Amino acid sequence: MTGPTGWRPHRPLNARSPALPPFTRLARTQALLSAGDTLVALALSSSLFFSISPDAARGQIALYLALTMAPFAVVAPLLGPWIDRRQGGRRSMVLLSAGARAGVCLLMMDDVDGLLLFPEALAVLVLGKGYTVARASLVPGLVKDPSELVEANSKLVLVLGLAGFAAAIPGVALLQLGAPFVLAGAALAFAAGAGVAFRIPSTTVAADQAGPDERAELRGAGILLAASAMAVLRGIVGFLSFHLAFWLRTDGAETWWFGVVLASSAVGSLLGAWLAPHLRRLVREERVLLACLAVTTVASLAMLWVGGRGSAAALALLVGVTASAGRLCFDAVVQRDAPLANQGRSFARFETRFQLAWVAGAFVPVLVSIPLGTGYVVVAVAALVAAVSFATGRGLRAAHLRRLVPKRRPRGITQ
Repeated sequence: MTGPTGWRPHRPLNARSPALPPFTRLARTQALLSAGDTLVALALSSSLFFSISPDAARGQIALYLALTMAPFAVVAPLLGPWIDRRQGGRRSMVLLSAGARAGVCLLMMDDVDGLLLFPEALAVLVLGKGYTVARASLVPGLVKDPSELVEANSKLVLVLGLAGFAAAIPGVALLQLGAPFVLAGAALAFAAGAGVAFRIPSTTVAADQAGPDERAELRGAGILLAASAMAVLRGIVGFLSFHLAFWLRTDGAETWWFGVVLASSAVGSLLGAWLAPHLRRLVREERVLLACLAVTTVASLAMLWVGGRGSAAALALLVGVTASAGRLCFDAVVQRDAPLANQGRSFARFETRFQLAWVAGAFVPVLVSIPLGTGYVVVAVAALVAAVSFATGRGLRAAHLRRLVPKRRPRGITQ
C-alpha cells in the first residue's frame, strides 16, 4: 500500500530465514562495487592513459565523454518513468551495472595497452554513474521512514570510502604483477556485488505518474535553487578531477601523485558525509549548502596562492568535503520541502541532472589545456557565482519564512 507521501513499506524477504535488513544488502552491494571501482582506477594508473601524450589522451577522452552524455540525456528520460513503475526496476539497474562492469573488466584485461582501453574505461564510468542513479532511488524504499533518508545516504558514502581504501591494499599488491591481475580482481568484486544485489527486495519507486502536487513542490524556489547550487558543486568535481589529472601529467608528476589526489578526494567525501549530519543539528540545510559553496571559493583562492602539487591534493580533499556534505543537505531540502513527492523518483531525476553537470564540467579541462592556477580561478568563480545566486535568491528567505509558517502536512494526515 502506498502512503500519502509516495513511500511504500518494503516487504519481508523471507519469513523463515533471519534475513539481513534490506538496507544492509544495499550497503554490502555498495562496498563491493566501490572495491571494484578502486581496483579499476589502480589498473589504469599504469595503463595506456599514462603512456601516451596528454594531447592524444585529451582527444580520446573528449570523444568518449561526449558519448557518456547520451545515457543521461536520452536514455534516462525515456526509460526512467517505465523503470519507476516496474516492480524491481531499480534493482535490475543495479544488477545490470554490476554485471556489465564485470564483463567490461574482463575485456580490459586484453586491452591494457590498446586503444580499446579508452571506450572500455569510459563504459565502466558510465555504468558506475548509472548505478549511482539507481541507488539514489532505491534508498527511500529500503528505509522505514523518510526521516532516515539523510542518515542512510551518509552511511552509504562512508561505506563507499572505507571499502575503497580496503580494496586499495590488495590492489597495490596485485599491481606489482600487472594491470590485468588488478582488473581480474575488479571483475570478481563487480560479480560479487551483482550476486548480493539479487537479494535486495523488489520495490516500485512510483506506482503512478507524478501528480500536480508533486510537480508543484519540486518546482518550488527553494528546491530549484538548492538543485542549482548542488549542480555547480558536482560540475566543479568533474572539472577538478580531469583538470588535476592532466596538469599532473604535463607537470611530469610521478604516478603516485595521482593516487595521492584520488585518496584526498575520497577522504574528503568521507569527512563530508560524517560532518553533514552534525552541521544540520546546528543550522538549517540551506545555510550548510551556502557554506559549502563559500568554503569551495575560499579554498580555491587559498590554493591559488599556495600552488604546487600539494595544493592539488588539498583542494581535492576540500572539494570532496563540500560536495559530499552539500549533497546530503540537498537531499534533506527535498525531503523536507516536498512531502507530497515520491522521494525515490525525485532523487533519481535530480541525480541524473547532477551527473550531466559532472560530465559538462569534465569536458572543459579535457577540451582545453588550462594552467593549474587558472583552473583554481575557474573553480572559485563558479562557486562564488553559485553562492551569491543562492544567498540572494529565495532559498534562504524561504527557509526564514518556514520558521514563521507552520509546516504543511501531506494529504491524508490529520491531527
